[in-house]
Parts: sequence; C-alpha cells; structure tokens
Amino acid sequence: MGRVLWCVVIASGLLGAAVWVRSWRFRQRVLNQIEVSSGDADLKRLAYSGVQRDGHAALLYGVVSLTGVIGFVGDGPLGIAAVLTLTAVPTAVSVGLGRRLIDDARLEMRRSDLERRAQEVLVQEELAPRRWAERLAPSTLGEVEGVTVGSVYQPGAGMLAGDFFDLVALESGRVAIVIGDVAGHGIEPAITAFQTKYLLRTLLRQFRDPSQAVEELNRQMIHTVHREEFVSLFVAVHDPLAGTLRHCSAGHPPALLWHDRDVVALEATGPLLLLDPGGGFHAREQGFASGDVLVAYTDGLTEARHGNELFGPERIATTLRRDPGLAPELLCKALLEAASDYASSPITDDVAILAIRRD
Repeated sequence: MGRVLWCVVIASGLLGAAVWVRSWRFRQRVLNQIEVSSGDADLKRLAYSGVQRDGHAALLYGVVSLTGVIGFVGDGPLGIAAVLTLTAVPTAVSVGLGRRLIDDARLEMRRSDLERRAQEVLVQEELAPRRWAERLAPSTLGEVEGVTVGSVYQPGAGMLAGDFFDLVALESGRVAIVIGDVAGHGIEPAITAFQTKYLLRTLLRQFRDPSQAVEELNRQMIHTVHREEFVSLFVAVHDPLAGTLRHCSAGHPPALLWHDRDVVALEATGPLLLLDPGGGFHAREQGFASGDVLVAYTDGLTEARHGNELFGPERIATTLRRDPGLAPELLCKALLEAASDYASSPITDDVAILAIRRD
C-alpha cells in the first residue's frame, strides 16, 4: 500500500512539473519578445518575475516527484537525509526570491492602478462630449402650454458640440425659441456655446424685445472670447396673447415658418455675433396662428452634400409643405433622415434642428 502512495506522489509531481515547465517555456518566449520590442523596464521586470515564478513551481513539483522516488526505493536514514536535502532546495530558492517577488507584486499592483485610472480617463473623455452636448442641446426641452416642441441633435466627427438650442419660458405666457452655432470644433467653441446659451437666458428675461437681448449679448461676450470665434444665432419670441412671433437672427441660416398655407423664410436681421461690439440688430414680427410651424436649424443640415450639391433650405421647405401637420419631433427626425439619405458621405458637422407648432 505504501508503494502505491509513493507512486501517486511521483505521478502527481511529474504532472505538476510538466504543467509548470510548459508555462515557464511560454513565459520565456514572452520575455524574449518583450526584450526585443519594448523599452518598458517595468514590463520586462514583471515578465522576468513570471518566468522565475513558473520555474520555481516546476522545480518544486520536480522535488516532490524525486522525493516520491526516494520514498519508493527505501525510507532508511540515507533516504530520509536525501528527502530533507531535496526539500531544503526549493525552500532556499523561495527565501531568495521571496522579497523580489513581493516587490514585483507591488509593482504589478501599481501598474494595475495606473491602468485603471487611465481607463477611467478614457471613459470620461468618451462621455464628456455627450454630457456637454446634453447641456447645449438637451434631448428634452420640457413642455410649454399652447405649443408643441420637437428637437434633434446629431454630433459631428466625435468632437465637442458647438451647436445649441433652448426653450425659455418668459412672463405673460411668452416663450423664446433659441438656436445657435459657434464656428469651429473643440473645447473653446463649446465653452463659447455654453456661455452664449446661459447668458442669453438671463438677457431674454431682462429685455422684452429679442433684438435688445441679442445686442446686449454681443456687447458682453465680444471681449471674453477668442477673436477668431463668432456665433450665428436665431431667437424668436412667441406671444400667445398677441398671436405673434417676433424674431432676431444674427447671421443665422433662415428659419422656416409655415404660415397662411405657405413657407416663409425668416432671414437674418443683423450680423454674426462677436464680430463688432457696436453691431446693430433689429427684430421682425409676423403672425403665429394655431397650426403654424417654425423650423430652425444649424448649417450642418443644409450643408449636407451630394457631390457638389447642398441639401439646402429648399428641401427643408419641401418637407414642411408636404406634411405641415406632422408632429414637431417626427418632423425634426424626418429632416435629419432626409439630409443623411441625400448626402453621398456621412455628415461630419454638428446638426441641430428645433421645431415648434402652435396648438
């Protein structure tokens, strides 16, 4: 019975040694590749530590097997001395490697922590444009009595948003519709868009006429942004008691108004923002009756290209004429889909669309 147990010990030791030798050989090849292709000293050290650990494990299982052989042959004083000697070998190696292996484990922990932090940074970098866009062009604008609002926003080329829109409730049931576009891409235009949107909210509550709010916005912001930046902006204030829509457009693409069974283009009423501190702006007023629809957008929509041809405002007008009773949310989505289908390549600019219908 004793010999059978020793045979089990021998077989177990040989099997374990074979497994760890195979792992040791693989780690040795990895180490050789790292030494050739990488200049990362820490990575080389950790790879070498893995080679040592696997080699030590293979040695330990080899000793177990050899101990089994000695026990199988005989358990006299000479055999016992041989077993003790063989057992001392991996113990001595463990003591010699112990401190280094602990240091390597700490190094691996530090690298793992750095990799985790780097991954968190990458996740934040991926989330930042979406979070920023949600502030500038939110997926929901809330509800305003007497009107139905729809919107859509599509970021371009994975960059921070420069397009923005807003719906601002004012006194006496009035509501302001805002859409704008800051030239350029990246963090600076995005910051300017953020400043423009939230400063304009305050000014629209201070000034009854949208042109006064836009003029004051221009004066306050022109000295706080880079000179190469400028903003196109459309603001319309709907007065439900008067049944009117009063708009001011700072160089923005013409919004389209479905009124009296036809489409009216609401053209610019002043220059782009941030070009001239003394720039003059004025407002225009038109009726806004039940069933009328206003569609405002940024130039990413009209500049969708099919070869050298632009999607253009006329195709937006055609869609509006074809089905002016379409829900504003569906209208915005239909316009974006139409532009995407029309374009011969993916749209790379930001696209923002805002539609409002008087109930």
